[in-house]
Amino acid sequence: MARPDVVTVAAGVFLLRGFARDLDVALLQAVEEVTAISPLRHSLTPGGQAMSLAMSNCGPLGWVSSRSGYRYEARDPMTGQPWPAMPASLSDLALRAAAQAGFAHFRPDACLINQYAPGSKLSLHQDKDEADFSQPIVSVSLGLPAVFLLGTTQRRDLPQRLRLIHGDVLVWGGPARLAFHGVMTLSDGAHALLGRRRVNLTFRKAA
Repeated sequence: MARPDVVTVAAGVFLLRGFARDLDVALLQAVEEVTAISPLRHSLTPGGQAMSLAMSNCGPLGWVSSRSGYRYEARDPMTGQPWPAMPASLSDLALRAAAQAGFAHFRPDACLINQYAPGSKLSLHQDKDEADFSQPIVSVSLGLPAVFLLGTTQRRDLPQRLRLIHGDVLVWGGPARLAFHGVMTLSDGAHALLGRRRVNLTFRKAA
């Protein structure tokens, strides 16, 4: 596979343009296998609002949201069963992307699957439910393009906007590990493989 364009967005933040593009069919097949066991769902926030995006997980731990808060759990609260194992096609991609960005030590134990439809968004937040902030975050974009908001560790700072397209992988860690980030409201459109959808895979070391 050709070396992707690696763009240093900020200290500790790297954009790997097209890194996952040639693997899209295998990745989407793996996602379908996972969601056949643990279906996508619109979880509630602690405030009782349904999230606009649908989510599921794979790996030993899964990130969940409910009225009782945000946390990682070993079992899917919808099915009562352990989350599906992380497919090798997903974990291998995460390891290679992290290494490409300079985080060769990354070993994810959680993959959050988020599905966006037109009108869905993700408010600015920090990924801070993990035990070890020395581990990076690896985020894979598939389907419709999205505008990713990347801030700093201070919520008051104005975030920069990054347009992410199908196959792009964003990796952040080090001084940017606790940067606020989000996704602007997804515009309508049609993608050859996913139609009117965007699928995001976020890999983390939770425990």
